[in-house]
Amino acid sequence: MRLLMITTALFLATTGSLIAQDPKAGHAMRADQLQWGAAPSVLPKGAQLAVLSGDPSKSGPFTIRLKAPAGYKIPAHNHPTAERVTVISGDFHFGMGDKLDEAKAERLGSGGFVDLPAKMNHYAFMSTETVVQIDSEGPFAITYVNPADDPSKSQ
Repeated sequence: MRLLMITTALFLATTGSLIAQDPKAGHAMRADQLQWGAAPSVLPKGAQLAVLSGDPSKSGPFTIRLKAPAGYKIPAHNHPTAERVTVISGDFHFGMGDKLDEAKAERLGSGGFVDLPAKMNHYAFMSTETVVQIDSEGPFAITYVNPADDPSKSQ
């Protein structure tokens, strides 16, 4: 888990397109101002990430958006903090449990919302290109139920 936190922190600290805003300064951002970059290696390849506020690599609140292509899957995992997910566009499917099971997943479309408690195993996949907004507390960390599913271990 510590390696995942360090990898994520290093990625976010060294990626210019994901510069976080000072949460105390207050700011507004239009959709065309989002700076998208590749998602960190702890997530499956193919997604993009934009930081809206805060710094996911540090303690404190943060808000990010994740843009994923149709067919994108995040295997069963959990986080040490609660995660609030709002669907901006597309079809976001999620479920609770130790293994990704498309048949048991719930589908949320634009405007949908799910509040995922800390340490609860869950999974997600997208059936169309999808953008979700995630609000949580840093530092961001993800632990896969099956360590073999961790994409950062296969690089």
